[in-house]
Amino acid sequence: MDDDDPRLLGSRCTTCGTYFFPRESSFCRNPTCEGTTFEESALSRGGRLWSWTTNHYAPPPPYMAAEPFEPYTIAAVELEDEHIVVLGQVEAGTDPATLRTGAPMELTLATLFSDDAHDYVVWKWRPVSDSASGAAS
Repeated sequence: MDDDDPRLLGSRCTTCGTYFFPRESSFCRNPTCEGTTFEESALSRGGRLWSWTTNHYAPPPPYMAAEPFEPYTIAAVELEDEHIVVLGQVEAGTDPATLRTGAPMELTLATLFSDDAHDYVVWKWRPVSDSASGAAS
């Protein structure tokens, strides 16, 4: 995995070209396709904010929640090339009041939690800064 260019791995139906995340390996979920063959696909790492919400309650087990619990925001981002919507947490420190539908977002990695043997890494979404998108500040 390249920490500078993280990618989610999805799949693409070789019959109709539809992309899926998470990966599909049994049947094409496109109702107009009968495909059963898929290729692994590294998905776009950027897209546009489709929707978001802030969760104010700790999730129940078996999900891991930081102690003490702090509210976190979930974003639905439509990927640039595949035009599928992928959900994920928004990077910590992002004020949800600053989020806007259609705003550019990018994939980032964060440590969910650690134990003696591993760091457990997850994907998150973060707003693209003006400097990263090439916009004038």
